[in-house]
Amino acid sequence: SRVHSTAGIPRRSRRRKSIAIAYESAQGDGAEQGTSEPQRPRWEPRDWRQQLERIQEMRRNRDAPVDEMGVEKCYDSSAPPQVMRYQVLLSLMLSSQTKDQVTSAAMLRLRQHGLTVDSILQMDDATLGQIIYPVGFWRNKVKYIKQTTAILKQKYGGDIPRTVEELVQLPGVGPKMAHLAMNIAWDSVSGIAVDTHVHRITNRLKWVKKETRYPEETRVALEDWLPRDLWREINWLLVGFGQQTCLPVNPRCNECLNQDICPAAKRH
Repeated sequence: SRVHSTAGIPRRSRRRKSIAIAYESAQGDGAEQGTSEPQRPRWEPRDWRQQLERIQEMRRNRDAPVDEMGVEKCYDSSAPPQVMRYQVLLSLMLSSQTKDQVTSAAMLRLRQHGLTVDSILQMDDATLGQIIYPVGFWRNKVKYIKQTTAILKQKYGGDIPRTVEELVQLPGVGPKMAHLAMNIAWDSVSGIAVDTHVHRITNRLKWVKKETRYPEETRVALEDWLPRDLWREINWLLVGFGQQTCLPVNPRCNECLNQDICPAAKRH
């Protein structure tokens, strides 16, 4: 159901990928470089591989709300690619501060009205509000959806931008949404999508050198050490884990396979 088009990947992300690979492959070249300074080993969190493997095991059934009703399940996979990409972006905008079940239901109602750039531009604000209610901050989202959709029509021919830099310029679109849109809509890994679950869990596991206060700080800290081949899966993996086990309040530490190696575990 994804759009598998590498042609759409911006030059910048291709360049960034090659830099990351060059950096990794250069780590063993110290002896050949002679007088060059030896590379300092990159910081890595303690036990992170074992913690990750155990989280993957706990997520093996893929039965969290994000798996059944997340953004990847909200768009019409039979629609033309441009419409699919628009629906991906809209579902991401609706999902902010909203449970997956509520986002999924709102997207279903929108799709029943024919969810395209033109249909949203023709819809009055009151109708759009009635359809997306009760998503979080629905009044603001009506405004953002209308503004963003108008920009997409005028500036991008009804499609969505191909870069994170352009996506975050759209009203109501933040960095997490932009990275997920790149991943799902353009099949391009541009960065780690950090929401409240990823932010909370990576701080609990001490996957950041020092505690971070905001998701954007967490994203930068994670991208500094987490191998790039894990960037695509880390969001859905940790979001589902956060929905089922590592809850915001009263985490189910007694059910967690990491309870013996988690710095934040409440051991009984």
